[in-house]
Amino acid sequence: MSIIKIANIPTATELSQLTQEYPSYIKLVADIKNNILYGGSRLHADIEKILIDQGSFQKDIWGGGVDLKTKKIECTAVANIRPSMGNSSMEILDPQIRQEFIKIVKQYFPDYNE
Repeated sequence: MSIIKIANIPTATELSQLTQEYPSYIKLVADIKNNILYGGSRLHADIEKILIDQGSFQKDIWGGGVDLKTKKIECTAVANIRPSMGNSSMEILDPQIRQEFIKIVKQYFPDYNE
């Protein structure tokens, strides 16, 4: 597993690291308040733990990914299931939170769309 913080559009080397777990998919987790994005994990929860250990709050952490073949941004992660926050689905249901997540992902994957 090669989890890396994504701070720029990934280079070929970084894409290689990010796709070690899944060859055509990158799992991503963002702290939408602090504009932080990590990727490359087998489980979204692995990145969520890193962000919490660095001081992020769970309410600001949301997961999804990018499909490298279809160039689609996905807003789905088991870690997104939070009934206490009104999110009873793996999908990010709140339109504002969803747009914040997509906005962060598009900074580093500008040719990708939902």
